[in-house]
Formats: sequence, C-alpha cells, structure tokens
Amino acid sequence: MIDREAVVRRHSIRYQQPEPEAPLSVGNGELAFTVDHTGLQTFADRYERDAARERGEAATPLGTQAQWGYHWAPNPEGYRLSDTSEAYSSPRGPIQYPTAYDFREDRAASEASGRGAGYYFWTNPQRLHLARIGLLLDGRAPKWDQVRARSQELDLWTGLVVSHFDLAGIGVEVRTAVDPDRDAIAVEVASPLLADGRLAVEIAFPYVQESFEAPPVWDRPEAHSTSSRSEAGAQVWDRRLDEATYQVRAAGTFAVTGEGHHWVLTPDGDTLRAVVELAPALGAEVLDDARAVFDRSARGWEQFWTRGAALDLDASSDPRARELERRIVLSQYQTAVHCSGSTPPQETGLVCNSWGGTFHLEMHWWHAAHFPAWGRPELLERSLGWYAAILPVARRIAAAQGFRGARWPKHVGPEGVESPNEIGPLLLWQQPHVIHYAELLRASAARPGTVRDRYRELVDETAEFLVSFALAGSDGSYHLPPPLMPAQEVYGAARTWDPLFEVSYVRWALQVALGWRRADGREEPSEWAQVAAGLRPVVSDDGHYDAVQDPPRTVYTDHPAMLGALGVVPDTGAIDHAAMLRTLERACERWEWRSAWGWDFPMIAMCATRLGRADIALDALLRTEDKNTFLANGHNRQVPHRMPLYLPGNGALLMAAALLFGGWTGADGTPRRADLPTGWAAVAEGFPARP
Repeated sequence: MIDREAVVRRHSIRYQQPEPEAPLSVGNGELAFTVDHTGLQTFADRYERDAARERGEAATPLGTQAQWGYHWAPNPEGYRLSDTSEAYSSPRGPIQYPTAYDFREDRAASEASGRGAGYYFWTNPQRLHLARIGLLLDGRAPKWDQVRARSQELDLWTGLVVSHFDLAGIGVEVRTAVDPDRDAIAVEVASPLLADGRLAVEIAFPYVQESFEAPPVWDRPEAHSTSSRSEAGAQVWDRRLDEATYQVRAAGTFAVTGEGHHWVLTPDGDTLRAVVELAPALGAEVLDDARAVFDRSARGWEQFWTRGAALDLDASSDPRARELERRIVLSQYQTAVHCSGSTPPQETGLVCNSWGGTFHLEMHWWHAAHFPAWGRPELLERSLGWYAAILPVARRIAAAQGFRGARWPKHVGPEGVESPNEIGPLLLWQQPHVIHYAELLRASAARPGTVRDRYRELVDETAEFLVSFALAGSDGSYHLPPPLMPAQEVYGAARTWDPLFEVSYVRWALQVALGWRRADGREEPSEWAQVAAGLRPVVSDDGHYDAVQDPPRTVYTDHPAMLGALGVVPDTGAIDHAAMLRTLERACERWEWRSAWGWDFPMIAMCATRLGRADIALDALLRTEDKNTFLANGHNRQVPHRMPLYLPGNGALLMAAALLFGGWTGADGTPRRADLPTGWAAVAEGFPARP
C-alpha cells in the first residue's frame, strides 16, 4: 500500500519569502481564500494586476470568492441578448447566433460601434470579491518593507496555512483554514503586538468593476452598502451591490469597531481568533471556534487524501519523476479547492477573476472530469445539478436555432445566459461533455442504474440536439455542418465541415446514449444509430488525420484538437491507430508550442498513452513551455497578469495521469495499462475502471 500521507506531505508548500506570483489558497470547493505571506490579504492592493503591471512584476490577485457570489451591473439601456444576434448561412437556411461582439473592444469602443449590448453581456455577470481580510498596524495597513517573512507552509494533509513573519521587528504567527462544510474562514493571529494594542485585523468590503478581470473597486463607496449589527455574540454585515446581496458574520475573541465598508477586529490579549462566515443568507448556528474549524479542516483533507486513487513515483530513477509527482499532488489539492463546487468553475477558479468570473462549459471537462477517474466521482457530481437547473435555457437555445433537444451554451454565469462573441456560441464540443460526465459517473457507480435514472433526461436531451445538428449525406454518411467553430479555433466557423475531434466525440456520445437506453430497456431511436454510424473519422490521402476533414487541412497552431479524437474520446475502434500515431508524431514535430494552452500537453499525453507510447506521453506532460509551467503553489501559469493561473491545465494533467498510470479500457473491452519507459516506476492504487 502507498503511504499516502508521506506522498502528500513531501509536496507541502514551504516558502521563506513572499511569492506574489504563487500565493496560497485554502478552500472547500465552494469558497476559497487566497493569502499573501502574512497568512491574510494584508497586501492585496499590491497583488492586483494593474499594480503588478505598473511595477513590471508577476503577481496573482488575492480573492475571497464563492460559487454563489455574483453581481449583474445595472442595465439602464435595457440591453437584450437578442441585440447581439447575427444571421449565419447554413445548409438548413439562416440561423441566428449571439456573436455581434468583438471581445477585444472596451466599453467605449463597443458603445461607439453600436455593440454596447455585446459588451454588457460579455462582462456580466461578475464574480464578487466578497471581503478583504488583512492586518492593520497602528490603525493603518502596514508598508511592504515593514514585514520580514520568516516562513510560510501550506500543510496539504490538513489544509492549514501557518505563516511566521516579523512586523515592525516583532514576531507574528497567523494560522488560516476554511471549514470543509461551511463557507467559513478561520484565522488565529498571535503576537505581542496584539496585547500592545498596535495590531488588529480589518474586514473590508469592495464594489466590483464591470470588465474582463472584474477586480475589486475601493473608490466607489456610494455604489454599494454595508450595514452592521450585533447578533448572538457575533457581528453580522448585510451587503448589497445593486441587486446582489449576501451576508458576512464574524465570531471569536475580539471586539468590533468601524463604519461603512471597513471594520476592525481587536482582541483583549496577545491572540485573536476569528471565524468569518459568508453566505447568500446565513444560518442560525454561529461558528465561533477557530481551532474547531482547524480540526475539521484536518479531518476533511485527511478523508480526501485517503479516499480514491493515489500514485507514488518515488521509486523512479528518471529525474523528472519528482516534479511530475509534485504537479499531480498539488493539482489534486488545487482542483479540490477551486473546481469541485456546485457550479462549473471559472478558468482561474476562486482565486481571481478572468472573463468576468464566469465559466466556460467546454473547459468544465478539463477542470473536473478527472474526479471520477481518480475515484472521487462525488466531486464532479456536485456541479451536475446546475446543468439540470439550466436545462430549460438549453432547450430554448436549441429551439431558437431550429434544433431539437438541448444545446448547452459556452461562456456563462449561473443563470446560463450566453456571452456574445465571435467564437463561443458557435462551438460544439461542450455538447458531448454532458454525456461524458454522466458516463464517467455511471462507470464508477456501484449501482449504475441509479446514475442512469438521475441523468437520463440530460443524456437524452443532449443526444437529441446532436442528432438534429448532424446533416445527412447522400451515401448514408452524416456530417457536422457550418456554422461550426472547432475546438481548434483557427479555421473560421462559416466554412468548417467535420472537424475530426468533434466528429469522433459526437459519434461516441451518441453510442453511449444508445447504450443507456439499451440498459434501461427503452427504445433505441433509429435516427440516433444512423447518425452515430454515419459520422466517420476519415484518414487523409497522406495517411494522417487532418484536423478538419472537409476540405482536409491542418493548421499547426492553437490546440492540437485532432489528437483528442483518441484520448479525450475513448477508443471504440473508429480511429486507425497507425494513422493517429503518424498524426501525433507530425504534430509534435511541427506544432507552434507558444500558441498551445495548458490542457494541450495532457491531451497529447492521453492520445500517446492510448497508442502505447508512454514515452511521448511523459515528454508532453513535462515539456518545457511557458504555458506548461507549474508554479510553486501547483498552479498552471498561463498568461501573466491577464490569466496568471489556469486550472484546466491542472485537471487535464490529472486526467492524463489517471490514463497513463491507472489504465483504461481498450476498444475490445479489455483493461489496458501503459508500459512505462526505463527510469519510471509507479505504484498506483484506487484507480477505477474507466473507458
């Protein structure tokens, strides 16, 4: 058996100095709190992207964010999403899509060009930075050079951050964690400065900017309201930002003073303990014991690490093995904190905003499909109820475009309102994802019939859309017609037919949907079977697979999505392995790697693994490229300042590792496992059987 605690703890994060690009987060999937070297958000202003840009430094913002915390800016112009519609030609006639917005335009340019509705729905809603919790010295925020970092550790086994530093020459210790079951942050501060009345903790509340990054706004106090009251031995704040409301409660060993949006917690002694809970509406039970939260955090994380799968690469002689194991362990932690909540995550999780804080449904697979593959299906299932909640929206989208079933939007907030732009509404590859999630859960369930009962409607409605989207050819074939933006977003939607990845993925998804009906004893629609059989991956004349099949062409930039046709898509025998190996080798030789994204390297690895080339898979996972960099905190760095972390890269790494080290099922139904190259030795346990 693997000594799981030893594997995890050898990758606990230890800092001796500030790490602005790689700050530490604690969280539970619903709420996350990201801290600087003081264990709080004392220097949050310095970590904001504009401030870091001005200094020419890399930094990641320090957020306090929750899955439920969203804000819609006022809409006095009465913009409607239909104001962004454009007509596209298709073989069935014109179809309207909400694409009349260039996301490179700012507000002024969009309004000047008559695309103000596009900007509004592009930047709304925004995920809120709910509160900033930091230290005050002598009633003011300390200066950067007043703090001398001594040590900071995130104990992955307990979810506890312990920070030691000197402030104005006096020692301070701060302990920070998040409750596993409540959206509550526990803090313990110990220092002689507290007893002297010089040190305190401030809780402050910002507004939010309507923009791509949606940072907190501190200079518009009139735009939002904070009311305070004492209740049941705690302090409660009621927050309102336009129509958005939420509550915050602080309880513990302190007195509270302040007004407006700034409040100060001051203890009577040399230790301050506080539990700060945030919720749309607080419950009656008050959490007031920070140390009890620390204990619950430790138990929750121990349960996380001892359940599901584990991997130990310590016996490997290849010098890269230690780094790969580090990335895998830290990616498990980061995706549990940021990607396991009740809605799909944004690409930067609950650390900071990108795309306004909204989520991209084609990325949800990369964020969270690995949970069942690592024996933790319940962490994916938490977010699938959201798909059921927006099913009426998805049905309306499909019907408005002349299709049956449910068409899932791409870039959305909690309400499922599509974000207009020239790419997202024309993507297709998020559609089979919903069937894939359900199949991953079914394959890992002790009672598969229960899973089919729960997700039957989502699977059927998704399949109905895919079948109605496909177009019959004259020879029994079926095709995916324009307008269609492939996952590799470089071909243009108006003239793209049959991208290989989408053809393979839709084909497989329909086969799964038919299998579900067969298992339930329900009728198998003949049209579904005809479309599945008629969608055909085709080898080009040169013996390779092209990214787009009609007309055949491959551009060697952006995402090498054609490799996902055997990797993301399980092996059903439809893909010729020899042709795909030639395709893989040519892609590795020709690809413009600077244009690739964090999930592309694991996607290459998944394809290589299914082809029996673990050597190529490992090289891809560990390839030295800017967007394949994993920071000291385990985050996959992507675009400094704009997108400083990229959780699809973390989740994709875990899915590739599950395939490479845990195995898969071949096209003939037999279990397969990769033969690792010389220098690699893996002990794997707990990986469930998977497609």
